[in-house]
Amino acid sequence: MRYFFFTVICFIIYSCSSKESSLSLYQVKKSTSKILIDGIGNEDAWQTTVWRSIDQKWLGEDYSPEDFSGKYKILWSKDYLYILAEIIDDHLVDTHPDGLVKYWDDDCLEVFIDEDNSKGIHQYNHNAFAYHIALDGKVADIGPDSIPHYYQHIVNNRLTKGNLSTWELAISIYDDSYQDDGVNSLKPLMKDKKMGFAIAYCDNDKSEERENFIGSTFVLGKDKNRGWIDAGVFEEIILSE
Repeated sequence: MRYFFFTVICFIIYSCSSKESSLSLYQVKKSTSKILIDGIGNEDAWQTTVWRSIDQKWLGEDYSPEDFSGKYKILWSKDYLYILAEIIDDHLVDTHPDGLVKYWDDDCLEVFIDEDNSKGIHQYNHNAFAYHIALDGKVADIGPDSIPHYYQHIVNNRLTKGNLSTWELAISIYDDSYQDDGVNSLKPLMKDKKMGFAIAYCDNDKSEERENFIGSTFVLGKDKNRGWIDAGVFEEIILSE
């Protein structure tokens, strides 16, 4: 009898913890209409797509919903992965005019893409990409040479009204053979393709450094700022019709 109760307790503990530790498989719908990257998101395809939260504190102290709250949607076509994000931020900060210097300490949207869902380390290689989209639309990531570079992989637009910013992105997908100074081919998207994905926001409220880093997926352990290094912390998405 004691063994039975012990087994039940272990099962309950495992079930509760696994809800946090397991990475969800998000089914991403194919776009039924052409997406215009204008920061409005009024296409019919967006209206039938469910919002998901950006609510996992990766860095910083607790914050209020007025300070930050975020949500996003994803769609796909053969040529692009589309993202629509709505961010409430009471202070927009862009104090580094050189977009390759401390860009993570300004307000920016960050999108993580692991094209083949292979997971693993990508800090100084293109096993995965960690795209930082600045308020001025510039897109940066660290290259294999360990220094930041601009990447022209994302068409993006942001509209801000009051504290609400609406970001719309069209992301061209490349695999891990991408070379910064080479000739590269886009990776076409298709039904049933699995990818690693996460989205996050760097929030600065007029400080020298960002106060918070908030992501879309739960990260185990004390060090939750792992997305720029380890694609194993991304969630998995699968492209569906």
